[in-house]
Amino acid sequence: MASKDDVLEVLRQVEDPELGMDIVDLGLLYDVEVEDSTVRVTYSLTSMGCPAGPLIAQDIDRAAREVPGVEDVELELTFDPPWTPDRMSDDAKFILGFG
Repeated sequence: MASKDDVLEVLRQVEDPELGMDIVDLGLLYDVEVEDSTVRVTYSLTSMGCPAGPLIAQDIDRAAREVPGVEDVELELTFDPPWTPDRMSDDAKFILGFG
């Protein structure tokens, strides 16, 4: 059975193409739940009108399905709470020039 850590690790492959960084370090990944062979991913985008939204969703689905034991992926896009740069890792903030 897949673990949350397994899924988190592969989601580091998913990049926001506009910022060139992975969604984990950007703080766009809000939650990952694993139940049997189903993974539920709650994520956000940097803005509601983010043109990369569909691509990011496809990449999350693809990456999560690469984890052995994952058969189904459920995605939930949320803007509650809205994403802000405060959610980024310290490394991402440094690379992108925040703070």
